[in-house]
Amino acid sequence: MATYILVPGADGSAWYWHLVVPELRERGHTVVTVDLPGEESAGLDAFADAIVAAVHQAAPLPDARIVLVAQSLGGFSAPLICDRIPVDSIVLVNAMVPRPGETAGEWWGNTGQAAGRSAYAEATGRGADAEFDIRTDFFHDVPPEVAQEAMAAPPAGPPAAVFAQPWPLAAWPTVPTRFLQGRDDRFFPLDFQREVVRERLGIDVEAVPGGHLVALSRPRELAAELLKEA
Repeated sequence: MATYILVPGADGSAWYWHLVVPELRERGHTVVTVDLPGEESAGLDAFADAIVAAVHQAAPLPDARIVLVAQSLGGFSAPLICDRIPVDSIVLVNAMVPRPGETAGEWWGNTGQAAGRSAYAEATGRGADAEFDIRTDFFHDVPPEVAQEAMAAPPAGPPAAVFAQPWPLAAWPTVPTRFLQGRDDRFFPLDFQREVVRERLGIDVEAVPGGHLVALSRPRELAAELLKEA
């Protein structure tokens, strides 16, 4: 059996994983989700503290494999717990991969995300100058009832401090790492991520069905990929 630590992206909400959680628990695994701090002063260290606190509260079995899963912006905070919890493997999902000393605010320009998104928008017929729209970029493949529930929640977003704090690790943790990338992600397109991940982690991405919010659009398929780590 394994313990899965599921770290959300920019909205910081454990709800993001609510369709994946039962898929893992039904197979006997422990699942830890976390609501990340929303205070504007909360930085990456506070995020890491919240993740560790959630794990301790869940009290996973001491001999269980620990699989750390990070969505999107979670790629900046999740790895920070690897020197505090014995993580056996990391799975990044449509994630931002930081460099040492880089802020999440700098990541966009350093990686060329805007150009990558524009190129994909043009290639898929939406036009290179298509403006960001949360429904079009994030929820285009999410079932309407799930999208409606998400949009009905109070507005949430990451604290400003998260984007300003330099990533504090000297290197990526020495933990086996996989990278799952949605084939239909309009925000972080597959070809864009292939280049970033190969350059920064030296590994290839594994293309999976779904867009940026794959845990909401394709929870069963995503859970199947995560179960390979059990």
